[in-house]
Amino acid sequence: MILPEKHPTIKAVPEAGSGPHEVRNRGTALTPEWFEDVAVNLSAAERRAATLTTRRSVKKAWQAAWLVRAITCIDLTTLAGDDTAGRVRRLCAKAKKPLSDELLTALGLEEERITTGAVCVYPTMVPHAVKALEGSGVPVASVATGFPAGLTPLPQRLAEIRYAVEAGAAEIDIVITREYVLTQNWQALYDEVSAMREACGPAHLKTILATGDIATLRNVYRASMVAMQAGADFIKTSTGKEAVNAVLPVGLTMVRAIRDYGALSGEIVGFKPAGGMRTAKDALSWLILMKEELGTAWTMPDRFRLGASSMLGDIERQLEHYATGRYSASHRHALA
Repeated sequence: MILPEKHPTIKAVPEAGSGPHEVRNRGTALTPEWFEDVAVNLSAAERRAATLTTRRSVKKAWQAAWLVRAITCIDLTTLAGDDTAGRVRRLCAKAKKPLSDELLTALGLEEERITTGAVCVYPTMVPHAVKALEGSGVPVASVATGFPAGLTPLPQRLAEIRYAVEAGAAEIDIVITREYVLTQNWQALYDEVSAMREACGPAHLKTILATGDIATLRNVYRASMVAMQAGADFIKTSTGKEAVNAVLPVGLTMVRAIRDYGALSGEIVGFKPAGGMRTAKDALSWLILMKEELGTAWTMPDRFRLGASSMLGDIERQLEHYATGRYSASHRHALA
């Protein structure tokens, strides 16, 4: 087997039972004293984020193993205005089989079941994705609540969640009203996310904070805390449509909030960076952040997702280079 044998640090593929729906956050009452007096040092956060990837590295077989792990954490996504049933079916086919048989054999993983973490689509595309993924074990995620701006009336946003869940979505990626963060209206934000959590029913709630829109790392920390107190199962950086999307200082602030919330409540919350991530190096950087700040459990798809699609093609190229010594042309790894 080319990849390393199972090791406490990180495994080539997730263990059985570590599926995407193991973790639920029961939430708490709104508790401002958990976050209102917390300050975030911008320069320290930037310095810590900058040194994460320079002080730690994974090489050769271990790097290949981490990249396979990254594939299992990807929410393979299409959120385009010209999405069609055919495009969604092609994306789902890639999610079910992200690596070729030849590459799996070269990596010694021919007996393993490698899939992406989920497929994420618009609500009207959910039925097509559910049908295409039937029996695969890959969950369907849907954006909802007036994505990406989130400025439609709340009853319509809740109805959109219920529509997606009834169509078969197992995960809902919602967007918050950024005004509530900018005006420090924590009760309104808490009530909004709580209502969305209730509308999700059995589906997991991933709360998008749109961190590029909410100005400061202190706001990022506070919004993270309120969303988790309201019952978010995951907190997510961005819609991918903001001017600034997933960046490591923001991710560091959010995972520190997850750690603090866990210590105070005993609850487990997942994390999803999204937007602007395109390379295998990006995937490794985020995995290193999770490993360093939260531990190995948060490198698994039930607690960590990567909101990216173009990243998968570069990961394939890096794995082929590891297995064969040669880089393949990027057009050989088209997604849809």
